Amino acid sequence: MNRFFPFIALLVGLLLPTLPAWAQVDLVVSVQDIARRPVVGLPVHLDNAAIGFSTEQPTDAQGKARFRGLSTAGSYAVSTTVSDKYQAVREASLVLRANSSPSVTLVLPNISTQELAGVVVRAPNNATTINTQNAEVSSELSARELREIPIEARDITRALYRLPNVTLATGFFSEAPNVSINGANGLYTNYLIDGLDNNENFLGGQRFAIPVGFAQGVSVLTNNFSTEFGNSANGIVNVTTKSGSNNLSAEAFYLTRPGPGIDGKTAFPQRDLSGNQVQNGFQRQQFGFAVGGALVKDKTFFYLNAEQTFDRKDNALTSPALGVAATVRGQNRFTYLSGKLDQRWTDRFRSSLRANVGIVNIARQGGGLDGGVAFPSTGNKQDRNSVEIASQNIYVGRNFTSETDLQYATFRWNYAGADNPNSPDVTVQDPAGQPIAVLGHPGYLFDSHQRTWQAQQKFTLVQGRNTFKAGLGLISTAHLLYGGGNPNGSYTVRLNPTQLAALAARNLGPGLSINDVPADAQVLNYSVELRPASFGTTQNLYNIYLEDQVAVTDRLNVTLGLRYDYDNLSKGGAEHGDRNNVAPRANFNYRLTERSALRGGYGLFYDKILYTVYSDALQQNTTSADYKAQLRELVRVGALPGSTNVDRITFDGNLSGSAANVAYLQGPSASTLQGQRASVPSLERRILNPNGYQNPYSYQSTLGYQYQVNRKTLLYVDLMYNRSYDLFRLRNVNAVSDYAQTDPNNVTVRTAAQANATRPVPILADGSALIGGQRVPGVATNVVETESAGRSRYAAASFNIQHDAGDEKFGYRLVYTLSNLKNDTEDVNFRAADANNYGPEFANSINDRTNVINAIGSYYPIKNLRFTLAALLQSGQPVNRVTGTYLVPGTTNVFTNDLNGDGSSFSSAYLGNADRYPGESRNSDRLPWSKTFDVAAQYTLHFGEKTSRVELTADVFNVLNTQNLSGYANNATQSNQIQTGPAGSGIIRRNASAPRQFQFGLRYAL
Repeated sequence: MNRFFPFIALLVGLLLPTLPAWAQVDLVVSVQDIARRPVVGLPVHLDNAAIGFSTEQPTDAQGKARFRGLSTAGSYAVSTTVSDKYQAVREASLVLRANSSPSVTLVLPNISTQELAGVVVRAPNNATTINTQNAEVSSELSARELREIPIEARDITRALYRLPNVTLATGFFSEAPNVSINGANGLYTNYLIDGLDNNENFLGGQRFAIPVGFAQGVSVLTNNFSTEFGNSANGIVNVTTKSGSNNLSAEAFYLTRPGPGIDGKTAFPQRDLSGNQVQNGFQRQQFGFAVGGALVKDKTFFYLNAEQTFDRKDNALTSPALGVAATVRGQNRFTYLSGKLDQRWTDRFRSSLRANVGIVNIARQGGGLDGGVAFPSTGNKQDRNSVEIASQNIYVGRNFTSETDLQYATFRWNYAGADNPNSPDVTVQDPAGQPIAVLGHPGYLFDSHQRTWQAQQKFTLVQGRNTFKAGLGLISTAHLLYGGGNPNGSYTVRLNPTQLAALAARNLGPGLSINDVPADAQVLNYSVELRPASFGTTQNLYNIYLEDQVAVTDRLNVTLGLRYDYDNLSKGGAEHGDRNNVAPRANFNYRLTERSALRGGYGLFYDKILYTVYSDALQQNTTSADYKAQLRELVRVGALPGSTNVDRITFDGNLSGSAANVAYLQGPSASTLQGQRASVPSLERRILNPNGYQNPYSYQSTLGYQYQVNRKTLLYVDLMYNRSYDLFRLRNVNAVSDYAQTDPNNVTVRTAAQANATRPVPILADGSALIGGQRVPGVATNVVETESAGRSRYAAASFNIQHDAGDEKFGYRLVYTLSNLKNDTEDVNFRAADANNYGPEFANSINDRTNVINAIGSYYPIKNLRFTLAALLQSGQPVNRVTGTYLVPGTTNVFTNDLNGDGSSFSSAYLGNADRYPGESRNSDRLPWSKTFDVAAQYTLHFGEKTSRVELTADVFNVLNTQNLSGYANNATQSNQIQTGPAGSGIIRRNASAPRQFQFGLRYAL
């Protein structure tokens, strides 16, 4: 496909000067007579009193009026005037979402001879909400729905799984994003704010976590979306922010989760908003305010939002040998500040300026959930701090629009900001070798800095029946990482009985520090980071697209689009990157009747490359002569391509040096031990892939039907089939040979020595290798690269019905999704259980649910009172069945669960590393169904002329106190999805969803 790109670039280059562009929102109004024929040449009025906006467009030959470049502020009313043939209609309260093309149909009653001309009729069923424009499979939650659904801590992501094709994700680290779209890994979900990038670009997830108070609505695009959207073969979460208006609005709120005193009881730890485990004494206090209005009426508008959350959590510090049993209190802090200015310069030109600041501080105060020996001196904090400044500028011409967007953002993820950053870390053992204290520095560094620039230019041109769209953009992120071990040194010391007794007698309690350890304590191990410096690179994502939506008839729209993406990280260790990412997309929308439509499409969608793939290959790498000699040997024996350039695939990454016979706190410096970089063997090192990286991509097919039952009730069904390729996974180019075990009654363990002898470069007992007849010490047992060779298959049917309460007493949304996702890789760090044999890995994904039933109902018994029930029922997640322990040949009492001898079998991880139970395939079992019911109540007190009100709210999560072992957001390394033994042999409970929890709120709104 490379040959097409120069032509596409030339074509776009010629069109850009003359096309100007896709604005934030385009509204299409279809006007029909009572016989459902298009009404031609009738003026259609659009007004928005909240921002002083009013305009008019005549209907075209298909009875359609198009309004382009609309603001998402306020609400719109669309209307016609009385003519000599038709009565007038008006449809109000239209709230728009960013980057969308909504449609409204107005049906005009005829004027009879008995009626007076000029009478305006407000018809109760004159509008439809079905999508008559394209085949985008999406769903959304309005600001009202976000207020009514029980949501923990006003966190929007915890409402998204109420939407079709969205589930809570199982991740692979505590802070992993909790939103899975179409069952895919949460790292690949693309987050936007008003259509602009909002991604933490190292691993994935939100950069700035927008709270409910700054969201006008949130939409999730799951399939077949416009060529405007890219960098994701998974799905898009797009938040539309609030804007000010001519009417002053304000709110102030207080929210509390009292905690264990009234919550249900459980033996299992829970998770805070960051995904980290908490248990004893957990409480949450949250408060904030928002205000919006006009600085200049009809011209300049502002909106400000500030929210603060404090989590209190207790850990237990227990060291019986030192006589310490104490509670160590910690506090998480989440601060979110947002502001927006909207300026209407002229009737044709408007701008907005948005700023977001997020300050997140997660405490690790020492101790442990159920007791631990990490003393407060080793305390640290995880910081996730973000800043975003975005400018969006829209010009609306006679038949074109142009949108120019610029954004600057920063993100710092300091995973372990030490309370004692200049201290070594010390593990203290008793005379028997058991740890009794961990002191000082946390022992490692991970401090990621990101600076991101985004620029995008969008155009649209309306010519007759054609709506042409074009655009180009750049997202450039400069990455800088401080990583590795402790640059101040790491000690393991052992006390003798006399030293231990003397230290315990001092009764220092939680205040014990490294300086209290006896200076003559025996040092068992000492290591220090040899490269205490930062490294990184800049990732550039380029895109360009063209799209044409053709109104073939007044009933049929056909959209044809083409998008091109280039990610410079795809170069890896090759000469050039992945240049053939041309993505055609096509869809149709056919209006069967005034109340129903059929839609479908087929498209190609590309993912970006997660920076962690590139960063890991740098950080866990080395340029030592011994390592390069091993890589050249791997090229010679065919384990690496013959074209491999060893200098391009290596980097001087992190490595720890060590020394023996050192005195306590007197270990040599990193500079003294630099010579070890050349000769220290490693269990595992990485390389940049010499073939580069292919961007993962997905073929998506959809077919859907929509039916407007009545003005307030919508029913729709969507069928989806996605096939994805070039997914990321790990390949060990110095892997052991295959050693499959299929019979649980006849298992023979292969020893490490036997396995190491089968590697392309065999590894000796001391970790060295023989290369060219010479012993080479500084090699790696495992040489690992990321490859883009995985695949997945997703099929789903989604059935939806929603009813807006309006002025009635009951509203609801009901979603049933039947789906299946199979893949042969789950994550960027996924590796095959046996050698590099990925054939048997193709199985149900860890995020596969099969059945998801989601129901939300709100009941309004009286005007000021509302009750909401939110039910979520899911069939169980898959279980990976791993092996137990077997006797190692040649021994009498040594047992192992490493059947193939590769040294990477450990059942605490869910990345495919663990050897499976003989005869079982991956994910061959299932957890039980998950059943959760949440309830919410709200009572409103009005004041004055009902312009101000006080809302009292109470939310109860998991009201039935069900102990769910499946279906909730969790870290796979701590979940129930890893079990020992054959399928059906029972479940050992390691974790469970949250018990019954209470949340109470008070909100004042103006």
